[in-house]
This record gives sequence, C-alpha cells and structure tokens, in this order.
Amino acid sequence: MTQAKTGLADKPVVISCGEPSGIGPEVAARAWAMLAGEVPLAWIGDPRHLPQDIPHCIIDSPSDALAAGSDALPVLRHDFAAGAVAGKPDPANAQGVIDVIARGVDLVRSGAASALTTAPIHKKALKDGAGFAYPGHTEYLAALAGGSDVVMMLASDQLRVVPATIHIALDQVPNVLTPAHLRRVIEITAAGLRSQFGIKAPRIAIAGLNPHAGEGGTMGRQEADWMTALVTRMQDEGYDLSGPHPADTMFHAAARVRYDAAIAMYHDQALIPIKTLDFDRGVNVTLGLPFIRTSPDHGTAFDIAGQGIANPTSMVEALRMAYRMAQS
Repeated sequence: MTQAKTGLADKPVVISCGEPSGIGPEVAARAWAMLAGEVPLAWIGDPRHLPQDIPHCIIDSPSDALAAGSDALPVLRHDFAAGAVAGKPDPANAQGVIDVIARGVDLVRSGAASALTTAPIHKKALKDGAGFAYPGHTEYLAALAGGSDVVMMLASDQLRVVPATIHIALDQVPNVLTPAHLRRVIEITAAGLRSQFGIKAPRIAIAGLNPHAGEGGTMGRQEADWMTALVTRMQDEGYDLSGPHPADTMFHAAARVRYDAAIAMYHDQALIPIKTLDFDRGVNVTLGLPFIRTSPDHGTAFDIAGQGIANPTSMVEALRMAYRMAQS
C-alpha cells in the first residue's frame, strides 16, 4: 500500500524515540521547541525518557498534535520496561525501541501521520536485548514495508547523494556493484526524486568507481567495460543521466548545479562531500519505501547524552524535509 499524499498537509510527522539512553529524546525535544508552529509533529516514546525541562502532553492520536503542539511536545505514549540512564543502554528497553519503530510505520501507512522521522538506534543494544535480526534501521523498515528495495540518500539544501553500496568493506564494492545492482539504485533514486521531492524529470549524475573514472581503462575497467554502456542504455530509456564522472570533480559548486542528485559508488565517496559541505544539516532519507522516512545523520552519541549539549540541527532538518516531502 503506497501512501497517498492527498490531505497530508494537516497530518503531523511522527518521531520514533530511538535509543532512549542516547541523544535521540534530547534532540527531538529541542527540535520541537525550535519548530513549534512550523512543522506539526508528535513523539512516540516513554515520557520518562524526555529531558525534564521540556514540557510535554500525552495525546491519544496524531491528529491531536496540531492543537497541543504549540505549548508542549505532543507525546504518543509508549511505555518501556525501564527508565533511561544517559550513555548506558538497558537491554530491557530494546523491544520497546523496536516496537516504537513499527508503531510509527503503522501510523504513516494508515494515513494518520504524514511521515516518519526516526531518532538513532543502537544496533548492538537491540541485538543483545531483543535479538534484533537486521543489519540496521533501514533494513528493518524495508521488512516492515514487505521487503521493499531501498536506497539511502543523504540530502541537504546543497547536495543530494546516494551511495550505491553502503556498509561493506571497500574490497567488496566491485563484487556488489554489478550492472543489475546499479540499475536498480538508479531506478529507485529517480522514482524517489519524482514522488517524494516533486522533481518531474530528475537529473542524475553517476560517479565512476575508479580514479578519473578509470581514465579509459588505465586505472580500472568497470567504467569502460559496463558502466558507460549502462548509462547510455538508460538514457535511451528516458532517464536523464550523465557520467560516469570522475568523483573528484563532481561536488564543487559549478558541478552541483547540473544535477538533482548524484549516485556515488561506495559509502565514503558519497558521505565525505555532503559532510564537508553541510555537516550539521545532512539528512538521511530512505528511498523505495511506500512512505516517507527521514532521520538525522548522526548516531546515539552516548558520550554526550544527557548533558544538554547535543546539536539538534540535523533532527530539525530531518523533520523539515519530511514535512516538505509530504507536501510534494
């Protein structure tokens, strides 16, 4: 079931609480304080885990968030087994974290909420406490959506970039990066740009795998052997693609105006440019899901949790982007 966007203007973004011993509850609460009146939202979690200086109100339905959100953080209460100690995840809370994610997905897919923004989880804590069987957040969301093929996009006002391969060793990238795999990443990216960003004819730049995009095969053969041919075939099918380009010349200002999104071939090739350009404002967007999901581009940060110093900027931008995407 793909969520229709009709009528979502008055529906809030729901925030899954993430790991309660990390900075997730803190940055979500600070984001509400910064966005009150701009982005309607509701936080799903145990009120005991919120910062004590943030006013909150318990609501029964996401629809109640619109009236409640100007004076207090609207909370869809979800009781956990234990309280939270900053920086020290409790295995007793692992199942609660997992269940809140599933609840958020249900609310968005039912149309009760416009989008889901997820606070960071700690995968080891979930595995140790509840036998969490997924490599990460995104894979669990894909499973909840019935096994959707998904890609990860990092986005800000300056750049949208998709890594074609993600959390694998660098020496495994050439094995995973097949013509079929790259084609699917391009297809999902193009579809997401159309449906979730409102870009009718997305322009996508494809990075090469090797230095200088292989330089005619002298620095690697993938570009010459199949990448250029794939780009050409998909251009003939109607995709507005360019490349494969040398990655070291794709991300300066003059290059970025020529495309709506870039597809990089591996994790650091994608994340280094966006974190250099806009470290605090980068947002993780999952494309390919039948609903909108964004998340801040940071982890649980146990080392600073509970100190009131976590920067909420990425969470603010994740909520803004989710709500904008719901209106597209």
